[in-house]
Amino acid sequence: MCNICGNPSLNHSPIYSRRNFLKLVGGAGMALAVPGRDLFAAGETPKPQNVLSPGEALARLKKGNARYVEGVAKRHDFVAEREALVGGQNPFAGVLSCADSRIAPEYAFDTARGDLFVVRVAGNFMDTDGLASFEYTVKFLGTTLLVVLGHDKCGAVDAAIKAVKGAELPGHLPELVEHIEPAVKAAMAKSGDLLANAIRENVLRNVENLKAASPILSQYVSEKKLMVVGGIYKLDDGRIEWLG
Repeated sequence: MCNICGNPSLNHSPIYSRRNFLKLVGGAGMALAVPGRDLFAAGETPKPQNVLSPGEALARLKKGNARYVEGVAKRHDFVAEREALVGGQNPFAGVLSCADSRIAPEYAFDTARGDLFVVRVAGNFMDTDGLASFEYTVKFLGTTLLVVLGHDKCGAVDAAIKAVKGAELPGHLPELVEHIEPAVKAAMAKSGDLLANAIRENVLRNVENLKAASPILSQYVSEKKLMVVGGIYKLDDGRIEWLG
């Protein structure tokens, strides 16, 4: 009779024998002891060309945007890239972008899969989830550049302006725009176009928030292993206006 299931015709070997148990515990210990890249399944470095300094990463984005604006984007071999990226990723830049359907960072910077680590939300603001995502790509994937990418005529920022002026927004929109309202209020004290000023202020504030985010990003910034910059995507020609 089996001591495990009670079936008189079977005789299962104990699944968790002392030997198997020790193997299991030992394996778990080894998993906890390995470097962070392995623990978080970052995998190999499939794109050696993505191992860049912060300055090199920014220069590459600028060149890519110039190609995009001129309409001479590179031809990307998606089949070969798919195979190369099965084992891991090492994006050279992270982008905090608006969710606006007209804004596509991979296109705007003429990059391929595996090049950018993109977090998108209407209004391109940093919340806890976005911050954790960037901490992951910086610490475990080797990303050396973060870009906060706003765009002109942003509907989320415009909604935040309306909310500050007293408009009632439906659904969960009030929770969304409250992240943008501090930038709107700061922009109201400036002369010029309120929407344009608020978009710029929102980008700059999120750049500073990412730079100061402890314990991970602020440390990498102070050690000059990470650069955080801001930009505004121009809808009429696709050009990125770099801030600061």
